Amino acid sequence: MMTSAYPSPTHANAAEFESSALFAELKNDAYEHLLSRIEELGAEFGRWSRAAIAQFVALELDSYIRLHAVPVNEQEAHLVASALTRELTGLGPLQTLLDDPAVEDILINGYQEIYVSRGGMLGRETSHFKDDEHVLRIVRRILAPLGRRLDESSPMVDARLPDGGRINVIIAPLSIDGPSVSIRKFRKDPLTPQELVQLGTFSQDICRILEMAVQARCNILVSGGTSSGKTSLLNALATFIPGRERIVSIEDTAELSLNHSHVVRLESRPGSFDGTGHVSIRDLLVNSLRMRPDRIIVGEVRSGEVLDLLQAMNTGHDGSMGTIHASSPRECLYRAEMLAGFAGFQGSETSLRRQIANAVDFIVQIGRLSNGRRRLLSLTEITGMSDNVISMQELYRYEPQMGADGQETDHWVSMGISPHSPKLLSWWRSQQSHPGGAR
Repeated sequence: MMTSAYPSPTHANAAEFESSALFAELKNDAYEHLLSRIEELGAEFGRWSRAAIAQFVALELDSYIRLHAVPVNEQEAHLVASALTRELTGLGPLQTLLDDPAVEDILINGYQEIYVSRGGMLGRETSHFKDDEHVLRIVRRILAPLGRRLDESSPMVDARLPDGGRINVIIAPLSIDGPSVSIRKFRKDPLTPQELVQLGTFSQDICRILEMAVQARCNILVSGGTSSGKTSLLNALATFIPGRERIVSIEDTAELSLNHSHVVRLESRPGSFDGTGHVSIRDLLVNSLRMRPDRIIVGEVRSGEVLDLLQAMNTGHDGSMGTIHASSPRECLYRAEMLAGFAGFQGSETSLRRQIANAVDFIVQIGRLSNGRRRLLSLTEITGMSDNVISMQELYRYEPQMGADGQETDHWVSMGISPHSPKLLSWWRSQQSHPGGAR
């Protein structure tokens, strides 16, 4: 129990106080006091509104501070009360981060370490949990409405949050140094292609080619590493799909937020504790072919579904799209081959490569730079087969230029090559016929 009786230290600002030992000690001790009072109230507390809980916390905290002569001023007491209210009504230290639109990822490595990603850059937060049990209490509060189980018999959970985000949790005995929690947030309003141009993700010329590629029903794979912006780019590309078309999206965890009038969203289902009830992306993809889709969008190609997606692209479902983890366009093709092999593809290597070459029209490579910025690194077209190798031609390449002030500026180099796909030939010729065309 806190028994401090020395003069209150002065803190330059609220952030300094919230990172102080005094704040942590008062918050933890007052929280235990509040829990005992809540036990006395019983079921009545569960019916209170957030405003009523906030008032209850303020009164109880004031009483606690006076009783134990805690050296805090009125402003500092208000900060503690706000933190306690968030703890009782929201998600404790996570609530502020979840409410912050600038936060992209929240990473918890045990109760003492919280890292967040803003603008693609990771930084450590000053806030932390009381102990590992505190982390588990908050996580279970998140998972409870989702019907997901987290305990020693089921120590890993991957789930979609109600707001469209994603949470992944792994606990002991698999996680050695305390609970590991990864929360990926997604914008409520997905970025549009023009917003991505304004942010410098790609140029206006590239945007025009991507728009025509989607409208001409080219099959596109968005390739990139973790947190490179693949999902955001796929969302943006989908805005080019005409409103009269029917889209079926298929994902492990529903992350896409397609701004389209006719979308059927499908999500895979993990097996139950005894392994029954599992529905894979591949199962959903096979079923989607019976749903009269104009376009099929796979959130991430990571397993045997690559075979079914290639077959769909080759059998009349033009305009399909998906993302894949790969570090370059060529690596993207290698990965597609590898996944097809793991899925039990029975044909020869040549026939598999021919299927890929016939199915995929464009690979859009996106990456996250060392400064956190996400940029389209390459726009590459698949042109066919040559000597048992899939042929490709790069239309645009990202080559930043160094300015006179020593600062890098974004720059995409056009290779000056016209698209090979017959789907785009008429559009390309029309662009070449006037000065505003792509170069």
